[in-house]
Amino acid sequence: MTDLSKITSILFVCMGNICRSPTAEAVFRHKALEHGLDLRIDSAGTQGFHKNAKPDVRSVAAGTARGYNFDGLKARRIAPSDFESFDLVVAMDNSNLSDLRDICPMDMQHKIQLFMSFCESSEVEVPDPYYGGAKGFDYVLDLVEQAADGLIENMRG
Repeated sequence: MTDLSKITSILFVCMGNICRSPTAEAVFRHKALEHGLDLRIDSAGTQGFHKNAKPDVRSVAAGTARGYNFDGLKARRIAPSDFESFDLVVAMDNSNLSDLRDICPMDMQHKIQLFMSFCESSEVEVPDPYYGGAKGFDYVLDLVEQAADGLIENMRG
């Protein structure tokens, strides 16, 4: 596992990079700024079928209602170079985790973590809200906020 106190860059990853990972990026940018952390924060998807798309309007609606900014976020597929350029690669669920482990070089596997592992929760994964209603996006936001707070706490020691 990566030494969290030395993290300077974080990549959040879900499947399509339009719901969960951009939400995590927006929330974590906000919280990092509040805590005075100077970090490079980005998001990506394990699949590339939404390339350059803006985040899902339901994610944006839920997030902006809580004060998060999604401006300039666009979907992209994870690139092999991301494992070198990011200190921490954070998966939203076990399927994403497995996909990342399959494409990550062996010497960088330690950089990959499941997002919910940074907090105490009965949830192990951030569920994909894409095919559900608005409540699913609010629930994802609840989990992302909880995990983001836990990650920041772990980073600060």
